[in-house]
Amino acid sequence: MALVIITVAVALIFGYTNGFHDASGAIATSVATRALAPRIALMMTAAMNFVGALLGTGIAVTIGSRIVEVSADDGVTGIVVVLAALLGAMCWNVVTWWFGLPSSSSHALIGGLAGAGLAAAFTVHWDVIGALVIVPMFIAPAAGFVLALLLMKAIAKVFHNAPRKQAMRRFQAAQTISAAAVALGHGLQDTQKIMGVIVIALVAGGYHDDTSIPLWVKLSAAAAISAGTYAGGWRIIKTVGTKIYPLNPAQGFAAETVSAGILYTTAFVFAAPISTTHTVVASVVGVGAATRRSAVRWNTAGSIVGAWLITPLASGMIASVLALLLSQLT
Repeated sequence: MALVIITVAVALIFGYTNGFHDASGAIATSVATRALAPRIALMMTAAMNFVGALLGTGIAVTIGSRIVEVSADDGVTGIVVVLAALLGAMCWNVVTWWFGLPSSSSHALIGGLAGAGLAAAFTVHWDVIGALVIVPMFIAPAAGFVLALLLMKAIAKVFHNAPRKQAMRRFQAAQTISAAAVALGHGLQDTQKIMGVIVIALVAGGYHDDTSIPLWVKLSAAAAISAGTYAGGWRIIKTVGTKIYPLNPAQGFAAETVSAGILYTTAFVFAAPISTTHTVVASVVGVGAATRRSAVRWNTAGSIVGAWLITPLASGMIASVLALLLSQLT
């Protein structure tokens, strides 16, 4: 019982770190273009994260039952796998946050589950990881880049003769809606991952016998990620909002609109856990490339891609070591 409580608590702490690590990147475009004041943006994002967390459970089921095979018969060992995965992901979150790199908490958690599962000799469903994690891991950012580039070109063509100041004011107002849509999508995507790992711990501990998500799990996960969002993650906001490309309101609107569309599609249609951060970053690069490629800070984008690629491996290695150590202590 005590180990289950500890694991659930750690999952909620992970949700808090996910909030300031990932959700801050989701609002960076609106803050950078001054469409929203930072504190207002954080309050709005926290609220929309909470609402988004209650809109679906498909991703939670994917994380909770289709990545690593855990049952009530596994008992303490199954709980240790979840705990090690969470701690491994949290360690990597802290490292990337310190350096201001918008890596993916989602990929860190999934890498942690796979690494801890391997270390504990559990069945890891690589076919599911391949189809619902690795493939979307590449497709979602690529789609974000291409669609944002095309949308930005269309906006530039439609508003070519419009008075610039007036057009920018309108896009600033529109960003209130597009930023809220991204925040809602982030809650829909990332909060479900926290729900999923809590369910794994409950199943392993014998306190839950199916893949359904109890209401208290939904509400506590939503509260944790919303609180973390409101706390803010200014290092990552600065990286996404200003260090990749100097955005104007039209570009911010285009990047947010595309990002939100991808988040909803992958969650509702495929139940695939993708990275909000990487989708937003790719969309920002896309609008930058559509406007002036030379202004895109490709070195910064390259560093982000490097962190993106190494995240599942790094968190998986940390989690595997932690799983071995924890198994000796329990």
